[in-house]
Amino acid sequence: MSTQRKPDFLEEEISAQAVQDYLQANPDFFEHHGTLLNSLSVPHGSGEAVSLVERQVSMLRQKEIKLERRLKDLVEIARANDLLMAKIHELSLQLLATRGLAPTIAAIEEAMRSGFGADEFILVLFGDPVLFDDIDASRFFRIIARADDDLKPFGTFLKANAPRCGQVRDSQRDFLFPSDANEIGSVALVPLGDNTQIGFLAIGSADADRFHPGMSIDYLARIGDLVGGALARY
Repeated sequence: MSTQRKPDFLEEEISAQAVQDYLQANPDFFEHHGTLLNSLSVPHGSGEAVSLVERQVSMLRQKEIKLERRLKDLVEIARANDLLMAKIHELSLQLLATRGLAPTIAAIEEAMRSGFGADEFILVLFGDPVLFDDIDASRFFRIIARADDDLKPFGTFLKANAPRCGQVRDSQRDFLFPSDANEIGSVALVPLGDNTQIGFLAIGSADADRFHPGMSIDYLARIGDLVGGALARY
């Protein structure tokens, strides 16, 4: 009895990779074979088999939920940025309206306290403390010589001439907020003037994640430019 040899394409087993490659090369395959979708089933998270169409719908719904969450996050970020820009604009107007070093420092303190809602803050200016005896700014204001040994822990920051955010060393925290050092979780350091010649502004938060190295420093840099420019007049 004679037998016919089966065609080669029936003898060879088609690999999963070959099927995947074919479908990727022919993305419109199921458009021409729509009925096939309903006959295919894939495992579901519940343990039951569902049709490929149902699985695709489920995946699309999951993507939609993720996109909605992402959109919500972006809207919240945009609102926060708008609010921050409004505060920076208000600070600009206040600084423009001031005349004299003492009123300027008072305006900066008020902005930090009420406008930006900082838990703790301090304005550190470089100079001779004797020349600033007539200025009363409580704990917010501190004058120190640029070469003072107390500033050594800030050496890297002062050379970088850019805002720095995150947790600080004990020596830095004790210098900036001696009365509330243990309550400060994170700090933003903002240089003032070219090469930090004027000083710097330190904003402290009880939240350890409020200021972190990965956050945008654009707004902090703008605040530094405004404050530094206002102080440079005197």
